[in-house]
Amino acid sequence: MQDLLSRELVLERFFNYVSYDTQAKPGAKISPSSAGQLALAKLLQQELVALGLQEIELNKHAVLTAFLPSNIDPHAPTIGLIAHLDTSPDCSGKHVQPEVIDNYRGGDIALGIGEEFISPVYYPFLHQLVGKTLIVTDGKTLLGADNKAGIAEIMTALYRLKTENLPHCNIRVAFTPDEEIGLGMQFFPFDRFSCDWAYTIDGGAVGELEYENFNAASAKITFHGCNIHPGYAKHKMINALALACEFQNAFPATEVPEQTEQREGFFHLHHFDGTIEKVELQYLIRDFDSANFEKRKQFIRDLVEKFNRQKRLLKPIELVLTENYKNMYEVVKQVPQAIELADLAMKQCNITPNHKLIRGGTDGAWLAEKGLACPNIFTGGYNFHSKHELITLEGMKDAVNVIVKLLELATQK
Repeated sequence: MQDLLSRELVLERFFNYVSYDTQAKPGAKISPSSAGQLALAKLLQQELVALGLQEIELNKHAVLTAFLPSNIDPHAPTIGLIAHLDTSPDCSGKHVQPEVIDNYRGGDIALGIGEEFISPVYYPFLHQLVGKTLIVTDGKTLLGADNKAGIAEIMTALYRLKTENLPHCNIRVAFTPDEEIGLGMQFFPFDRFSCDWAYTIDGGAVGELEYENFNAASAKITFHGCNIHPGYAKHKMINALALACEFQNAFPATEVPEQTEQREGFFHLHHFDGTIEKVELQYLIRDFDSANFEKRKQFIRDLVEKFNRQKRLLKPIELVLTENYKNMYEVVKQVPQAIELADLAMKQCNITPNHKLIRGGTDGAWLAEKGLACPNIFTGGYNFHSKHELITLEGMKDAVNVIVKLLELATQK
């Protein structure tokens, strides 16, 4: 009966949370970048109050934090649980209409009226989900499991701890805005979130445990041209569009996202905008290895310097190189119990841990820069940032069980 209740609670919470449009807005300078994030944070604040948590604080940037003291030992470890409020800017998160598929029997899944479908031909992992309860979209928006599933799982775990009086360590909770655009953690109250270590509940398939991510930087390169009537342009026109194309062609063709995997780094041209007069290119620079990461940044610096020297432009091209986040592993490896505890909790929940790399970043990377080890635990979802996003109800329930178990096990360490 408790198992059934837990399943219903996590699903009810999830459906409620995805009804909020919390899509992050690229290019925003202040957080939250969308009003829905603050609205959802206020709802969660009320729910935390109802659960009886302490030190509940919601700042103007939609960062919500709270504390639940141990009911076993005040000297037990303090563990943080973190999930983000926003959804990806890559796909609409407005008017999300989740659909439930009970006892998935395999084959193609038609979304909504059937204009979009999810096929095991393109997504072979679907073969492993036969018999599961799937939650999908109607094909018009993303689902929002990234990361409202994580929020629902944390809230359901807290509910179980309180209502069943289950043993647990000290717990700090944080719900953060604008993770998808790397903005929200700039307004995080690090000084009021003291933990021995923490976990983001923001991963994918059941069993995933991640504690290595890219080192990340971004580069903005501006080209200045000179326009004139093309019929009289000889020795007068400087075409910034052509300059930008030539510059891009100097990058290694195989070191791009679509040609790399595992620990392989890349350069990613993700924005190209401009006219003959002016062009702006924006790149993402990613690598797991610190030394290779530095080489990638130097490659761009050298390319800009070489381009300016050879072209002798009236106005040199300009480079703005920005550091984004570091590989969290350098911090996590100093707190091995964070990994050991998560592994043990999964095993005691009959789940095989699957240690994976994050080919991206999480709020945990920001926390690691502040010295707080923060691995990433699964939510049970797939195909994030797209209309084909889905999650299993069983996976959400597994995540709740793992959270509850690791908070209990921490009292025994």
